[in-house]
Parts: sequence; structure tokens; C-alpha cells
Amino acid sequence: MLDAGEDARRAALADFLATSGWRGVRPRVLAADASFRRYYRLVDGARRVVLMDAPPPHEDVAPYLTVAGLLRGLGLSAPRIYAQDRARGFLLIEDFGDDVYTRLLADGGDETALYSLAIETLIALHRAVAESGPPNLPTYDSERLVGEAALLVDWYVPSMTGAPLSTEARQDYLLRWHHVLEDAAEAPPTLVLRDYHVDNLLLLPERSGVQRCGLLDFQDAVCGAPAYDLVSLLEDARRDVPAALRDAMIERYLGAFPAHDRAAFKRGAAVLAAQRNCKIIGIFTRLWRRDGKPGYLRHIPRVWRLLEDDIRRESALRPIAHWLDRHLPADLRRAPAA
Repeated sequence: MLDAGEDARRAALADFLATSGWRGVRPRVLAADASFRRYYRLVDGARRVVLMDAPPPHEDVAPYLTVAGLLRGLGLSAPRIYAQDRARGFLLIEDFGDDVYTRLLADGGDETALYSLAIETLIALHRAVAESGPPNLPTYDSERLVGEAALLVDWYVPSMTGAPLSTEARQDYLLRWHHVLEDAAEAPPTLVLRDYHVDNLLLLPERSGVQRCGLLDFQDAVCGAPAYDLVSLLEDARRDVPAALRDAMIERYLGAFPAHDRAAFKRGAAVLAAQRNCKIIGIFTRLWRRDGKPGYLRHIPRVWRLLEDDIRRESALRPIAHWLDRHLPADLRRAPAA
């Protein structure tokens, strides 16, 4: 039985669809993600669109609309918007189909070709932003990055140890991250999509060039270091990327920007990768503890392996390595027991 809130949401959705020319068309569940957003497909003969249901106050569709417009203006494939209701959190957007990178790779798709297209898309994005100037979006500064890294100690640590971290130990962790992140700001800022990985990329074979790469889930975009989306793609929390492929893709990216200080870029990339992996371990734990979504826990061992690899490869991360060795030794680096 629906509660009053669910019933009101369904009534609002029916009204939105009716006023948008889709009266009586039943939405088919397409996907859900780690937020409150839900996606549905609408099919009416030859017409197809995707419905985004982003219920306020938990979600706000305005950033999605802004970033989608920015990306299309830069010549990239973000979905077109066919209808919108910002107040109630509904959008009808272009349907890019089902060729999500994740499915294509699972079905034996050409891994090198798909990742190469994703890298070329990043290159095109960063070149376009360099020409047009950084967009008016929130800055991915050290305060925000450190706040995200804190998710590890605020959610994962108590889940593994049974007690909150002491104030002193938490403050020490944050101060170390502030210091380490100074090595992540070498390159000029660009548009950072933040969730640039195979779950959010689609192949659009009917298009040409980098427009063959369809982009999804970019509403949290910010202005920050260009290495961030690179490591998001190549240090994927949900799938293993072969080391040889990862290294080749980094070289492909850097080859497009010969003015970059390669050593500084790689150092910053390793720092941002470690920050992101600490954040993800915390987020996946929070999704289980707070939101009742334990399915993400199975990825935590992989993310720990990535984090440990970051630490081994980059000496700038030694302050973080020392803190982890003291407070989260090897026997605590695993998925919590759901």
C-alpha cells in the first residue's frame, strides 16, 4: 500500500507526463543510482525518451540542466532536454540507448577502443574548456576534497572498529590531507564531471568523433584538476582496469598536452586517486549503514587495493600511508560484514 508521499509523487508524475505529451504511457524502470534519483524509459511507437525522477528536497535538477547545456555547447554528447519541471524534479531527456560501456565490456567489447574513446572525449573536453575558460561552477578546492576524504574516517572506521575515531586522530587525518593535496593542483582547473567511469558512458555508434561517447550522471560537476576524471575512469571502483591499459591511457592523455609537467601531473593524479578512493570507501559504507544499500560493500576490497597501489606508487602520499598503518592496519582493510 502506498503512503501519502508516494501517492502524491505518482500523481505529480502523471500530471507531468500528461502536460509533456506522454499521457497514459507507462514508465519502464531503467536504472537507479546511489542517490534518490530514478530513471525510467518511455516508449510510444517510434518515440523514446528517458524520464528522470529526482524528488525534492533530496535532489535538484537545476545543476543537471546547467551542465548538460555546458557539455553540448562544448561539442560533446550530453542528453538533450525535451521537457522539465524543476519545482517537482522531473525531466524528460534524450534516450541514448543501452550500449553502456559496462555492458559492452561485459559482453566482450573492445576494451582498448572503448577506453581510447573515453580518453579522447576527456581530451576534447579539457581543450574546449581551456579555450572558453572555466565554467561558473563550484570549485573543487582542498576544503571540499578533504571533506570527502573524511567519509572514510566518519563512516568506515566506526563500522570496522565499533567506535568513532577520536577527535585527535580525525584532526590529524584531515591535516595530513590538507598538506598532501597541495601536490594535486599543478594543472589549470577544468570542468570535472566527478563520476566519469564506465557506468556513465555509452557508445553512440551513429555519431562521429568524440560525440560517439555519450555522457551521463554529470550533475555534480565542478571546476577542478584535470587529473580527477582521468583517475575516476582508470581506477574504477566497480571493475578491474588492467595496469597496461591504464598506463597506455594515461600516456595517450598526456600526449595531447605536451605543456603539462608530466611528473607533477602524475603526482597530482596519484594524490587525487587516493583521495577519491578514501571517499568511495566511506560512501559505500554509508550507503549500507544509512541508506540500507549493502550491495556496494562488495566493491570495497577492490577500492582498498587501488588505494594501497596509489600509496605504493607515490611518495607524496606517505603521510596518509603512515596514518592508515596506525589506525587502519591490514586486517581492517576489507568489506564490513553486512
